[in-house]
Amino acid sequence: MNRVDQRPFAAFLVALGAVAVLSVMDAVMKQLVIALGIVAVSAWRSIANFGISGALYLPRRKRWPTRGVLKVHLGRALVVTVMAALFFWGIARVPLAQGIALTFIAPLIALLLASLFLDEAIGSRSIIGSTVAFAGVIVIVLGQAQAALGSDAVRGTVAIIGSALCYAVNIVLMRHQARAADPFEINFFQSLTVMLIWAGMALFFGAPEWPQHNWGWIGVAALLSTLGTLLFGWAYARGEASYLSVTEYSAFLWGAALGWMVFHEPLSLLTAMGAAMIVAGCLVAARRKIAAPPEIDFVA
Repeated sequence: MNRVDQRPFAAFLVALGAVAVLSVMDAVMKQLVIALGIVAVSAWRSIANFGISGALYLPRRKRWPTRGVLKVHLGRALVVTVMAALFFWGIARVPLAQGIALTFIAPLIALLLASLFLDEAIGSRSIIGSTVAFAGVIVIVLGQAQAALGSDAVRGTVAIIGSALCYAVNIVLMRHQARAADPFEINFFQSLTVMLIWAGMALFFGAPEWPQHNWGWIGVAALLSTLGTLLFGWAYARGEASYLSVTEYSAFLWGAALGWMVFHEPLSLLTAMGAAMIVAGCLVAARRKIAAPPEIDFVA
């Protein structure tokens, strides 16, 4: 396993930068999904991501990763593929700030998963935090109903909550992966796996629609995705997941600003209230001590 110096404050700042970069990417992807559809955008972006990551990783590769590390790369890439597809499909149907706010329930889902599959006890703070955060989700959905966004927005909301479930799994996998490989290796194998998955999907959905005049924006989305992945890889190798996960909440500010500037989406009071309740619930739950993830044997 690779060992690096722990630099928590620097890792926190880099993670904040990663959130900002990926929030801009979310706005670009929302526009592309509206124009081309989720399958076409995801397929072409995966090819662009692979080209960029290969150019960064292959010339400097020192050794091929072990089978154990490859399993971690594959597992996280599968989760990321489903997570991204659900999220980008969802934000094409709901306001950007609202969609980002709904993903904030991921840390609490992670606590529930730990209880179900790792037999970890859920303390009173976790129960209170989960209740407050769930109430925040209800507030956002009520605001959605009040705005009469329609059934398409409801389906988008369900997709984003499904994406948050995947992201809860991703939080743990990202920390394990960052401790086993450098950011360039992580990005390369994630891009390779995602590209192969979408190539397989083409067998069922047919060849993706040609992007025509959107090639430039697909390139921008791929560059932002690569940069965000590298920044997160660097940060999570140097800071605990429970410490860095708080940076995710800054995405709401970016989502609100970009949604207003790019898509002319007003920020409703209920969305802001719901987001604040979700963040408060997560912070209450996170005040209990979270153990570091167990070591994984990366030699196999």
